[in-house]
Amino acid sequence: MAEQALGKKTWAFAAGHIPLTSTGHEPTFTSHDKIAILNTSAQDADITITIFYEDGDPVKDHTICVKARRIRKIRFNDLINPLPIPLDKLFGFIIQSSVAVVVQFSRMDTRSRSATGFCVTPFHASA
Repeated sequence: MAEQALGKKTWAFAAGHIPLTSTGHEPTFTSHDKIAILNTSAQDADITITIFYEDGDPVKDHTICVKARRIRKIRFNDLINPLPIPLDKLFGFIIQSSVAVVVQFSRMDTRSRSATGFCVTPFHASA
């Protein structure tokens, strides 16, 4: 019997925001939003990320690949094609994958010397 991949093919998050300023050494302490994508399937996951803004049209076609049975972490600061995500601007995003994946969203905000961060994993292991 084939092993079933964990996760979903479509994920939506509404809380994106990359702070304009940072404190500390770059790139380790650069303020950022990040996703971690876990691909437990036997196939590579072709991922498309669509970015939504409160005052502009969506930006489609940020594409990445997560190899089979691997994890990949992506900072939104590093997504530059087709357009970079502006700093200090609210955004939401949808992740669409060719296979089921698990997605975790996190933020590190180093605008002050006492860095803050949080993490959201909106996945539960249901059959």
